[in-house]
Amino acid sequence: MLETKGLTLHYGGSQILYGIDMVAHAGQVTCVMGTNGVGKTSLLKALAGTHKRSGGQIILAGEDLPVLPPQTVAAKGVSVVPQGRMIFPLLTVKENMETAFALLPKAEHKIPAEIYDLFPVLKDMGHRRGGDLSGGQQQQLAIARAMIMRPKVLLLDEPTEGIQPNIIQQIGRVIEYLKGKGDMAIILVEQYFDFAYGLADRFYVLKRGAVALQGTKAELAKETLRQTVSV
Repeated sequence: MLETKGLTLHYGGSQILYGIDMVAHAGQVTCVMGTNGVGKTSLLKALAGTHKRSGGQIILAGEDLPVLPPQTVAAKGVSVVPQGRMIFPLLTVKENMETAFALLPKAEHKIPAEIYDLFPVLKDMGHRRGGDLSGGQQQQLAIARAMIMRPKVLLLDEPTEGIQPNIIQQIGRVIEYLKGKGDMAIILVEQYFDFAYGLADRFYVLKRGAVALQGTKAELAKETLRQTVSV
């Protein structure tokens, strides 16, 4: 569903990503791991178009994408659940979800029933302001908003960060559900090793902006992966 070839990224005069080759398949979770500051979030921003890549290719569903603005990348089927969630604090929960309608035909401007099946709290709190929700509830709202866009690729940046354990479990079940539908590639950046390992089908470990280790869950020993991620 999504592939990068030789992806590079600079911030000003500093190079952040060095020739990233990555493949993410529909119906699978591709996990990007590594310590802080190795380029994980920068990679997601390059994929989403919020930072312009310096070189290399991004291929989405067979289409070689030029450098595009983020709204165009989103319209082509890439949705992001960013670190920090970026909920609109003064909009209601329902209004936050409706911001996703900008990418959909007018006939599809409705919140699918599956959203409320997966996140019942969003129905109960539909008229509350987004800024009044707990961190875990805001994370559920951010995932729901991204799902409404009907993405081909879902980018999740540290979805468990600062979230209570029961919500982490629910988010894990939602990711498993989306994976099981088989029509979406999920790229997960995650520091919580056991959560990531339990969900992922393929791993890419970054060090200093380059891929240091990659492979499927069957190909990589759990402890080797853990040690590589933590060094």
